[in-house]
Amino acid sequence: MDCLFCDVIKGKRSAHVIYEDKTHLAIMDKYPIQHGHSLVIPKEHYERMIDMPIESVSVLFSKVPLIARSILAATGAEGFNIAQNNGRAANQIVPHVHVHIIPRYIKTGNPWARRIIASDVELEELATKIRNFIKS
Repeated sequence: MDCLFCDVIKGKRSAHVIYEDKTHLAIMDKYPIQHGHSLVIPKEHYERMIDMPIESVSVLFSKVPLIARSILAATGAEGFNIAQNNGRAANQIVPHVHVHIIPRYIKTGNPWARRIIASDVELEELATKIRNFIKS
């Protein structure tokens, strides 16, 4: 398996590490959206979040508050976004699960992509379809 983040975790590639424990690594994003943009990465390789055991997803996201607070303190950002992309269609560039922490600054704004305006009928039809696939 050839994986950029696995190579970083194994020390085969360099990265600017901001946090590390036995199971996770956080690094500065090499191509940041904003100053301080960082990634939280599980050391175990999973391509998509839906491939992970629920407990592993919980542990991954439990790392975010500590790292985000530290990024805010270090950068002076007034807020942050959390992003987690799954698959090429969702703009996942490295096929290894990772969470983006993107600091946001009032002076630079927070542009979002164009949104779709759906009717209540469309939303309820889709909600019903999704509920039918959810299994507890």
